[in-house]
Amino acid sequence: MVVIPEINQHITTVKNLGSGLVAVFGTNSPSLPITIGGTSGIGLSTAREFTRYAAAPHVYLIGRNEAQASEFISELNTINESATVSFIKSDVSVLKNVDVACQEISKKESKVNLLFLSAGIFTTKGRTETSEGIDKKLSLHYYSRVRFIQNLLPHLSQAASSGGLARVISVLGPSTEGKLIEDDLDLRTHYSLTNAATHAVTMTSLSMIHLATANPTISFIHSAPGGVKTNLMRDFNPLAKGLVSGILALLTPVHSKIGIIPVKDSGERHVYAATHPAFAPREEHVETMGADGEKGSGAYRVHYDSSIVESKMDLIKDYLSKGTVKTVWDHTLEVINKATGN
Repeated sequence: MVVIPEINQHITTVKNLGSGLVAVFGTNSPSLPITIGGTSGIGLSTAREFTRYAAAPHVYLIGRNEAQASEFISELNTINESATVSFIKSDVSVLKNVDVACQEISKKESKVNLLFLSAGIFTTKGRTETSEGIDKKLSLHYYSRVRFIQNLLPHLSQAASSGGLARVISVLGPSTEGKLIEDDLDLRTHYSLTNAATHAVTMTSLSMIHLATANPTISFIHSAPGGVKTNLMRDFNPLAKGLVSGILALLTPVHSKIGIIPVKDSGERHVYAATHPAFAPREEHVETMGADGEKGSGAYRVHYDSSIVESKMDLIKDYLSKGTVKTVWDHTLEVINKATGN
């Protein structure tokens, strides 16, 4: 565990990384954190803390609610008058919308230093397909995030080639990986909420290994959010929201022990992961994601307390030895190409 004073000490040095860092935050729903959930408020909290400490950053927020985004942008401009903050309205559960959003960024930027992906939904509904025929939960938690990475890889590579920061963070659930249904990775015939969560998390970890191996100058971080007050349960009915909120209130005395942390702490910890040398690409393998024998080690699984995730390593190593990384990546490209026509 990395303690908060150490986190705070480091993030005050972010300005030393140079002026004009470009950060893209794919949050899907720019709104203030209001309930217990997982990732939407984390993206905004991370954007807030990144803007606070970076020197004249260019910050892009991608989401659906323009009015709330406008309020948040005003807050960021107050926090850091030298920051340039832009909002791109988009429902990123649709992959073609991801393409359009990335095109908007490409018109203004030749490099991207940080791509932070936290769009998500916590729903009790079954399989609900987007207009592209992809389950919405899987699209938000996995496929659209990979599409963002695909589109902005040239920009990340450009940042890295000039000696600058180049990192991708996907906030989901390392340590909760599980067995994949390899002949039905997009869960058309084996769908359940449990299977959807397991597939999104496991395919994220495996794809991060593939991406880090293919792009050794860029870090790819799969981050666990812990329990954070966010807007992720927006699709829950009032009874379910009240029940979960009540349970969490009873657990208040042990929040830190079970991984429930303030949203500000989560934002600061993600800025730490986004900028600290501990998560930089390395020329020689280090035991992080578990990519034994691979050149470089730019793939990391990181806990909510900023430590390296060590659980499920045997599962990941088994998938690595069986070539499942390639199976997952080929499937991912097939789904994305079908949806986007590219």
